[in-house]
Amino acid sequence: MITWSSLSSDEKKQALARPAMANSQQLKQTVSDIIAKVETSGDEAVLDYTRTFDCPDLQSLILSQENIDALAAQVTPEVAAAIDTAFNNIKQFHEAQSPTDIALTTTPGVDCELRFTALDAVGLYIPGGSAPLPSTVLMLGVPALVAGCENKLLCTPPNKAQLIAPEIAYAARKCGIDKIFLCGGAQAIAAMALGTQTIPQVDKIFGPGNSFVTEAKQQVSQRADGAAIDMPAGPSEVLVLADALADAEFVAADLLSQAEHGPDSQAILVSDDATLIANAKAAVERQLATLSRAEIARPAMENARYILAGSIEEAIEVSNAYAPEHLIVQIEDARRYLSKIKYAGSIFLGPWSPESAGDYASGTNHVLPTYGYAKNYSSLGLLDFMRRFTIQELSADGMRNLGPAIMALANAEGLDAHEQAVALRMKKLGFGGNA
Repeated sequence: MITWSSLSSDEKKQALARPAMANSQQLKQTVSDIIAKVETSGDEAVLDYTRTFDCPDLQSLILSQENIDALAAQVTPEVAAAIDTAFNNIKQFHEAQSPTDIALTTTPGVDCELRFTALDAVGLYIPGGSAPLPSTVLMLGVPALVAGCENKLLCTPPNKAQLIAPEIAYAARKCGIDKIFLCGGAQAIAAMALGTQTIPQVDKIFGPGNSFVTEAKQQVSQRADGAAIDMPAGPSEVLVLADALADAEFVAADLLSQAEHGPDSQAILVSDDATLIANAKAAVERQLATLSRAEIARPAMENARYILAGSIEEAIEVSNAYAPEHLIVQIEDARRYLSKIKYAGSIFLGPWSPESAGDYASGTNHVLPTYGYAKNYSSLGLLDFMRRFTIQELSADGMRNLGPAIMALANAEGLDAHEQAVALRMKKLGFGGNA
């Protein structure tokens, strides 16, 4: 247990330090080489990498509509109903985010507008690994559907049978995604960013992944011919704020639900009550012994932080300094502290709001900023699948009214052509050349 008030400034920073993300020169070079090969060889390169890492016998990158339908039909009624419930809640929440266009007269005769339109082509990346992630399909696919993105394609690694999890196929079909490609890793990111003979080029790439995927997303986003990306990514994390009245079993379960994502996941408990911390630590050990993914969660929990704060206010200061991806607030009358919380990807208020709710079915999006980026990035939302643009229209009266100010500013900046573009119009309207 760490007593916050006893730490120096440097020790406090160390207590909240995140594990270093893999950004070695070797990783950068490996990913760069993969991108270059995909750019040069297209489908051939993507197939080669996919056969090496995922499916030795893969014959085609395209998952046929027939296979999508057949896989979706294999989903049990119980799981299908759960996906349907999650889909409906996520869709409602994202539909409520629809922006309103703006039209405004700023000066008589000067009309300005702000309009929103959907991105045309989006690439949705769903990682492979030990568990299928239909929830991530929904978190990416639903806002793309609501935004009205015309071209939605999904890349995910195939299994040895050249197929994907039925749950992913079912969720993709719910979201209107009919282009599914069997590839993963940096090669899938490169294919979506640059385009191949089979995989269309997209405007923006969404979705989590390992260090190779993360590095690939960063590299393609820096290319003029590449693609934008949703947000920077690091290991997943949770911070739980708890007081003496919190349920230690609930607290432990919330810490472990994050830890089972991966051994580099971060779990932090901050409380003003030492007894609660001790009870939560004991509960973690009891629950850990029952988990099927204990071998993944245990290393993460070995690096967990248990911090004793002098007050709830100080505990919130710790949370704000850390800026967690997930913030769970198990404090009496939690809502009254909401205005004091500055930084978090998503906040879960009260004892009945586990992180699992947001991860799956409450309606909010589970694609969130990690690694402290919650201080300057937001959770994924509808607007991430849209772009905004402005319009301005000046009438003759508008030019008469605003022209002198435009010319004065252009002259102050020494931009003669800017000034001349207005002066010519002012002269046409009957003002002197230097009006």
